[in-house]
Amino acid sequence: MLALARAELLLLGRSKGTLFAALFVPLVLPFSARSATKDMDLAGSGLSVGDVLLPGAIGFSLLFAVYSALTAVFVARREELVLKRLRTGELRDTEILAGAALPSLCIGLGQSVLLAVGCAIVLDVGAPQAPQYAVLGLLAGLVLCAALAAVTASFSRTSESAQVTALPLIFVSMLGSGMLIPLEVLPDRLATFCELLPLTPVTTLLRGGWTGDLSNGDLLRAALIALAWIVLAVFAVRRWFRWEPRH
Repeated sequence: MLALARAELLLLGRSKGTLFAALFVPLVLPFSARSATKDMDLAGSGLSVGDVLLPGAIGFSLLFAVYSALTAVFVARREELVLKRLRTGELRDTEILAGAALPSLCIGLGQSVLLAVGCAIVLDVGAPQAPQYAVLGLLAGLVLCAALAAVTASFSRTSESAQVTALPLIFVSMLGSGMLIPLEVLPDRLATFCELLPLTPVTTLLRGGWTGDLSNGDLLRAALIALAWIVLAVFAVRRWFRWEPRH
């Protein structure tokens, strides 16, 4: 798996478009969204601009550095027959996917830590009040985004179309999972629906880790929703993931 991860890291470095989207887009988006967040009425929700942007910045990293990048990686390796050849060796299917995903996961993890520290300093958020919630949210986000990337790759025909098939989840997550617009400022019915989106529990856990005001009920609900999506995504990968090129 480590040898596969090293080879994948080398190939990722040669893919300039994927590397740019993974490394630089998540760093730019939080600061471009800062002005829009300032215009929101956050007083009634008890949140500050930093409370919104910091978990949103980590969410952007998960979407672009892990989910979008891995979708392109899985499709490209499948179309190049790399995955098919690897299945003839000693590695099991889960080890092949995990080895291919490891570089993107490490990039997402390192970038999330960097964004958390940078946003905490620039936005004067401070240290997390409940770091265990933030760690749980980050780990759940990494696993979930990797699994969802494999699911999305199953329905992507080419490397070029992989960027398009990943867009719906990216847009829905950015707008409905609390990354740009906190659920507290949404209408009740819409907020209730958005709570069930895949990355909403990740954002909830991350924000609760910094604010420290996450109740036991909210914690349990977020953990259960995240776990349900992970189980569903793993089932979908086992059921529909394609190891040979789509014709």
